[in-house]
Amino acid sequence: MSRIITRRRFLIGATMTASALGLAGCDALVENDRTKSVLKIAEGFSMKTQRFLLGDALAREFTEADISPTFRANGTSMPDSARYIDWMNQRFSSWKLEVGGLVDRPMQLSLAELKALPARTQITRHDCVEGWSAIGKWTGVPLGALLQAAGLKSEARFIVFHCADEYEKTLDGSGWYYESIDLVDAFHPQTILAHSMNGRDLEVAHGAPLRLRVERQLGYKQAKYLTGIEAVADLSQLYGGNGGFWEDRGYEWYAGI
Repeated sequence: MSRIITRRRFLIGATMTASALGLAGCDALVENDRTKSVLKIAEGFSMKTQRFLLGDALAREFTEADISPTFRANGTSMPDSARYIDWMNQRFSSWKLEVGGLVDRPMQLSLAELKALPARTQITRHDCVEGWSAIGKWTGVPLGALLQAAGLKSEARFIVFHCADEYEKTLDGSGWYYESIDLVDAFHPQTILAHSMNGRDLEVAHGAPLRLRVERQLGYKQAKYLTGIEAVADLSQLYGGNGGFWEDRGYEWYAGI
């Protein structure tokens, strides 16, 4: 019940924000520094409130019978990258996940090595910011276990996910998709690096060979086509400084549902 209430509050809040933007003139309001500060404070309050209400609760899990017959691909369905295409043509045998940043033991893990690690399987609902939902079965390595193996340094506060998806062509490299979460979500038991969907290896459209599943947040946080995980102390030095591709373009960093 608390999940439903929280989600309704999120939707109501989003509707009110959208209405305010429409009344005041979207571009002018978004560019106003004072407005940005107010929205940032509101986002922080929303995150703290939701975490107080939910605690360490799990997102709802479903049964095999609930799996959606069709699961749309969110975002990119095929990265436009020569490196990615080369990996794909080799069935990702040469792909490796780099784990670095503020860790004691940096790692490079092949897909086969990741699949050999203890895994978690969960059937959950994916909620897209565009308004659609679908239920899928995900299998992958718990992120918390991987971070424990790498050994986080004491100053680490966030985990950044780098992707092979150049979502926009830009001169400064800011068009590459990336995402981030804090350590609370990183160590949540349902936060996994999924290599399988519905009992099969991930398809390209769904983020092969590896994608993030952070089940208590909206779809744009579920970064696809992962190439690296980086532990950092803050997010300000990454691209637009807001912790994610869409966040740098005005979306909320904490997309709790």
